[in-house]
Amino acid sequence: MRIMAIDYGDARTGIAISDPTGLLAGHTEVIRSRRPEEVCAQVVQLAETHGVEELVLGLPRNMDGTEGPRGELCRAFGEQLKAASGLPVVLWDERRTTIEAHGILHAGGKRMKQHRKTVDAVAASLILEGYLTRKRLEGGAGEGM
Repeated sequence: MRIMAIDYGDARTGIAISDPTGLLAGHTEVIRSRRPEEVCAQVVQLAETHGVEELVLGLPRNMDGTEGPRGELCRAFGEQLKAASGLPVVLWDERRTTIEAHGILHAGGKRMKQHRKTVDAVAASLILEGYLTRKRLEGGAGEGM
């Protein structure tokens, strides 16, 4: 089963898609758009193209576990995705994924200026890897919609 992770952002949205077995992160890309309806349409197209059966949407939370305005936007986007794709959408706590993604890129020798191009795809990969690991180890998942 292919699973797609989404790191939804204001200007860029990172995408990571698992391999056909649903065990490893594979394809990644970044959607560059500020319009939620355009991002949604591109996510749906990618899901259809790659045979995705489940969507995992990063849900930003504060370090104390509360949700702010960004969390509300992601929940609304998740509902939009679910309606447009007909696929289940799982909300996944994405705390610190962008910070970790910057660390990975920096350790790989990328300069901060170069991070902007790929950091969202790396963050989506981290969301996907975390979800796949939990699903494999616990048979559980995130918060469904």
